[in-house]
Amino acid sequence: STAGPLPEEDCMKLNPSFLGIALSSLLAIDLWASKRLGVCAGENSAWGSARPLMKVIEVSGHGIPWLLGTFCGLCQSDSSAAREVLLNLLFALLLDLVLVAVVKGLVKRRRPTHNKMDMFVTISVDKYSFPSGHATRAALVCRFVLRHLVLAVPLRVLVVLWALIVSISRVMLGRHNMTDVLFGLVLGYALYSVVEYCWLSPLSAPALFALW
Repeated sequence: STAGPLPEEDCMKLNPSFLGIALSSLLAIDLWASKRLGVCAGENSAWGSARPLMKVIEVSGHGIPWLLGTFCGLCQSDSSAAREVLLNLLFALLLDLVLVAVVKGLVKRRRPTHNKMDMFVTISVDKYSFPSGHATRAALVCRFVLRHLVLAVPLRVLVVLWALIVSISRVMLGRHNMTDVLFGLVLGYALYSVVEYCWLSPLSAPALFALW
């Protein structure tokens, strides 16, 4: 009966803010929806037979094939304009890898519990989930290709569809939660603007172009 008022931090715990309740609710919805959509998370999942196809799509958005392909194209190109585009694409892919690794290391959100760790070539930070590096790369490459390659309309549509399918496959495979993928798409879209702002050219980076 003589107890004094509760400390302020205890009052906050007993009376959580509206923002805290909203964030907790969104997190719960994210986890629930991501698990329901993970229809290819294992061979015994609802769409387990489609898992091999989803893993092929996974490889198509992996960083290593993109880095190796861009580097090989850069070495074999005999056009100065093509070398400039490929060098900037290589810069964009490396920047993407570093940025995603830093964010994953800072946030340290674990992958969904229903994920099966059989991913193609992983590194230490790949045990973390936020953001989706595949989604970030898909959005970045999509904007880059649409901006710097002259493509017919059907091919432009295919590029956009590829980026969307790669992103959706991350949730279907159980690799990521929905918010990981959505943030990855936003991050990749914004990262392209950084690449455009820091565009490498024979005038701005003559030493790099001298190597090729």
